[in-house]
Amino acid sequence: MSAQRTSLYDEHVKLSAKIVDFAGWEMPIQYKNLKAEVEAVRSNVGVFDVSHMGEFFIEGNEALKFTDFLVTNDIANAELGKAIYSPLCREDGTIIDDLIVYKISENYIMICVNASNIDKDFDWIESQIEGFDCTLKNRSHEFSLLAVQGPNTVKALKSIDLGCELKDIDYYSLQVEKLDMQEIIFARTGYTGEDGFEIFGPHKYIQNLWSQLVSIGAEPCGLGSRDVLRLEVGYPLYGNELNDEVTPLDSGLKWTVKMSKTDFIGKKALMDYKPNFRLVKLSLDKGIPREGYQVENEAGTILGQVTSGSMSVVLKKGIAIARIKKDLYDAENQFFIDIRGKKYKAELNKKPFVAGGHK
Repeated sequence: MSAQRTSLYDEHVKLSAKIVDFAGWEMPIQYKNLKAEVEAVRSNVGVFDVSHMGEFFIEGNEALKFTDFLVTNDIANAELGKAIYSPLCREDGTIIDDLIVYKISENYIMICVNASNIDKDFDWIESQIEGFDCTLKNRSHEFSLLAVQGPNTVKALKSIDLGCELKDIDYYSLQVEKLDMQEIIFARTGYTGEDGFEIFGPHKYIQNLWSQLVSIGAEPCGLGSRDVLRLEVGYPLYGNELNDEVTPLDSGLKWTVKMSKTDFIGKKALMDYKPNFRLVKLSLDKGIPREGYQVENEAGTILGQVTSGSMSVVLKKGIAIARIKKDLYDAENQFFIDIRGKKYKAELNKKPFVAGGHK
C-alpha cells in the first residue's frame, strides 16, 4: 500500500523539504535547517502541516455522555468551547492513544487522534458506542490541519485573511466558524509549549492559509523540529512514552484520570492499580541520548531506558525522557545513560527543560 499525502505535499516539495514515511504518510521531517525551525517557534512563529492527524465526530443526544465514558478525563463538566487532553484506555487501563476532545456543543464533539492510531482508535470507539444515542463518523479525509506556533502567532494570523475574525480565546479553547457552509475550527492548542493555534479546515482553505503564512515569513517546520520542541517542554509521545503496555498512572498522566467520575472505561482497573513505572526528565552536559538507551545508577543497576532523546536547541545539550522502574527510582541517586558503551552522568530535572510561553 502506497503512502498517503496531505493536501500540502506539493508545497513541501517546492520548499525542498526532506520527506519521510511517517505512520503511512509522506511527511516533511525538516526543511533547510531544524535548528532554525525550533528557534523560529521559540522566538517568532512557525507553521506545521499536521494534516495526517485523524478527526472523529460524535453527534447526538448522548454524544457528551458517551465521550465522557470513553476517556479518563472529565468531559462532562468542562465548559462548552473547551479542548480537553485525555488518554483513551482499555478496560485494563492500558493506553490505546492520547487525544484531544473538542467540546463544540453538548451534542457535537470532535476528537483528534494520532495519525498512527486512526484505524485502531476508530475501531475501538465504534465497538463501545452500542447503547448510546449518538453516531460516530471518521471525517479525517475532509480536513487538513495546520499548527501555527510561537509568540507571534496571533500577530501573524491577524495579518492574513482568515475569512473571519480571530478571537482572543483562552488556552485549550476553541472557536468554530462556518465559511461557505464548511466548518473551520481554531483551537488554541499545540505540541510545542508555545502560544499557538491549530486550525482544522477544508483542504483548499488550509492550502490558502499555508501560502499566506509562508509569504509573511512564518517558518515552515517539519516533524523533526516538532519532536525537539515537544521534548524540550516534556510532552509525551504515543509510541515512545505512551504505548499499549502502560497505563496513564505509569506515564505521568495521573492528572488526566478523574476517579471522581461515575464511570469510564478502565476506571475499575486503574482504581486498584499500583504503577510499575515512572517517567523522568534527564539532561546531560555531554552526549546525545536516544530512544532505547539504558539508564543506570552509580552501581550499574539498570533502572530503565530512554523513551525519547535529542539535543536541545535551546539548552544546547542532550535531553531525554526515560521510563524507570518505580521500585528502583530514588531521586537522591545519580543517574547515568549508556551511550554506545560509555556511561554519561545525567541530571534529574523536576520541571520541563524549557518553560515555553503558552497563553
